[in-house]
Amino acid sequence: MTSARDLDRPARPLTARPLSRGDLRLLVLSLLAEQPRHGYELIQLISEMFVRAYTPSAGSIYPVLAQFETAGWVNAVEDGGRRRYRLSALGQTHLAAEREEVDAALQRVRHSARAITKANLPPVVREALRELKHALGLCHGRWQDDSAAEVAQALREAAARVRAQAR
Repeated sequence: MTSARDLDRPARPLTARPLSRGDLRLLVLSLLAEQPRHGYELIQLISEMFVRAYTPSAGSIYPVLAQFETAGWVNAVEDGGRRRYRLSALGQTHLAAEREEVDAALQRVRHSARAITKANLPPVVREALRELKHALGLCHGRWQDDSAAEVAQALREAAARVRAQAR
């Protein structure tokens, strides 16, 4: 059982490093492979991945983009007074060669984003989530269709209320 004192502490230190060494480079490379983007857009996308609990600085994104441009991995085009970065053929080749590392970095990013998000939940919410997971686990895969639908609907309603409060 979780004590009241445990609930007052974050699940993990909020000062934990959100990205491992080199992960930002791999993440940016992956995001540029999806579509051309502005530096600011990359910052916002990464921030959204971390539910705004971590936002990379311009001082970390733009040097990566400059390095990619120097290496020939991206081409930058002026677009309304801003630079839009597009992965070049050389960048696509590099991405393919680094696919295993990129996939591992994306997995670490997802894990880190979940951990940071969880650490930033109010303790009472974190405890309620723990209780919910425990209750769901009690079913051990023995769900009846009607009870599964009822639980799913209750979770959707709870999610809608949380989204409404977040606005």
